[in-house]
Amino acid sequence: MTISVGDKVPDVKLVQATDSGPEAVQSADYFKGKRVALFSVPGAFTPTCSAKHLPGYVEQAEALKAKGIDAIACTAVNDPFVMGAWGKASGSADVAMLADGNGDFAEALGLTMDGSAFGLGKRGQRFAMVVNDGVVEQIHVEAPGEFKVSAAEYLIDQL
Repeated sequence: MTISVGDKVPDVKLVQATDSGPEAVQSADYFKGKRVALFSVPGAFTPTCSAKHLPGYVEQAEALKAKGIDAIACTAVNDPFVMGAWGKASGSADVAMLADGNGDFAEALGLTMDGSAFGLGKRGQRFAMVVNDGVVEQIHVEAPGEFKVSAAEYLIDQL
């Protein structure tokens, strides 16, 4: 079952890439008491994710905050070291990099995809959502191969 507006975000262990190294964080704790723009990419350093998706959120961080967003987070089925390196390479100090190394979070959200044809295995779908104090306020899931409704600019227009 895919998560919907009004649902509580599942409580799953993620690993946040920080300057001091990987740090375990429960998703329920991360989303508690704040309004978060969360976006998911199929993989760090992949073409659309690196050229458009993450850079859009980096460039639009101030505009998102001006619309009432307290934090911006990116998740992917990658390990925390890859997520940390991708965050540093992309200049994304305003974006928390949340590793979903085993895909447990994507699975709990009901938003997985099979990237086996590209050698990627099980991954999280491309999406964006607004989570307000742990509850999904908005969710925008991309059709396969598309990049429209999960873009930072689209999310800003919906706020």
